[in-house]
Amino acid sequence: MLTVNIICIGKIKEKYWTDAIAEYKKRLSAFCRFNIVELDEEKTYQNPNPSQINAILNAEGKRVLAALSKGSYVISMCIEGKLISSPELADKLEDISLGGISSVDFIIGGSWGLSDEVKRRSDFKLSMSRMTFPHQMARVVLCEQIYRAFEINNNGKYHK
Repeated sequence: MLTVNIICIGKIKEKYWTDAIAEYKKRLSAFCRFNIVELDEEKTYQNPNPSQINAILNAEGKRVLAALSKGSYVISMCIEGKLISSPELADKLEDISLGGISSVDFIIGGSWGLSDEVKRRSDFKLSMSRMTFPHQMARVVLCEQIYRAFEINNNGKYHK
């Protein structure tokens, strides 16, 4: 059974987001081992300069790299990533699983994004949209799309 991890910077406090994530986590348990790993955000300055932003990205990036599963397929969520459809995500997860890889780590960065080091470590860069979403919403949407991908691959009725 494939293990799917979402490794993210920051914690979600709002009940409506945590409830939505809990629902998808419950649904995904039929298809995979699903985990969310929340890592601490770096302290952000009021008006950070480029060097301070770079320091934040590097500190958060080191935590992300340390949290990756050994031998996992790493998918970074980033604006410059590839836009794909839900069926294409389903195909990607199926290809990963059939390729003998036992875990997939999706990464959602902090408010400044992901460090270059994390992006270089990624096997695939995925863009959710050309639009910008709050990190909490992005996490819920990613959970839903992972669930949809498993439903597609298992000929479920969820995806129409």
